[in-house]
Amino acid sequence: MSKEQDSKKDNTNSEDDLVSHVLEESQTSGDEKEPTVTQDMGAESSLTKELETAKNDLLYLKAEFDNYKKRVIKERSELVKYGSEHAFSQILEIVDNFERALSIEITPENLKSFEEGMRMVYSSLIETLKRLGVEEVESEGKPFDPNFHEALSAEETNDVPEGHVLRILKKPYKLHDKIIRPGQVIVAKETESKE
Repeated sequence: MSKEQDSKKDNTNSEDDLVSHVLEESQTSGDEKEPTVTQDMGAESSLTKELETAKNDLLYLKAEFDNYKKRVIKERSELVKYGSEHAFSQILEIVDNFERALSIEITPENLKSFEEGMRMVYSSLIETLKRLGVEEVESEGKPFDPNFHEALSAEETNDVPEGHVLRILKKPYKLHDKIIRPGQVIVAKETESKE
């Protein structure tokens, strides 16, 4: 063979090699693209599943919150309706004592014991109120305080200083730290000197 023919043959071989190489690459790159599309579809599927899970979780939480709100509203209304049950059950014990005392026929012989019984029932009522957080605000002889007292009138006196409570018509009471009934009082004022 001549050199020219060898050179042509080499060129043909190298062209064939080049074509083969390009074909192989295109097949390889085609193979690489296919897994990329599959990966994208897998990622999309995974994101769709996560979105569905998040949506279901949100719906579940919304339903739980709605149930919680309904339960709180029901508990609050029951608390308003039955919250004083404990207090009344204790006061009813005192009512029973009053009924027993009133069922007794009062005679001159048992009048003293009847009075003692009434004092005991009264003491029991005061103690029960204290246990429930209700207490009298001491007022007699104390300075008039509009937070605790309602002045019905003023009287001249030298028994207590001016502006102090002279007499109590209704005692003031508080529940823990809150005034639940202001006292109705008569306030002392200075006597006018006669010239």
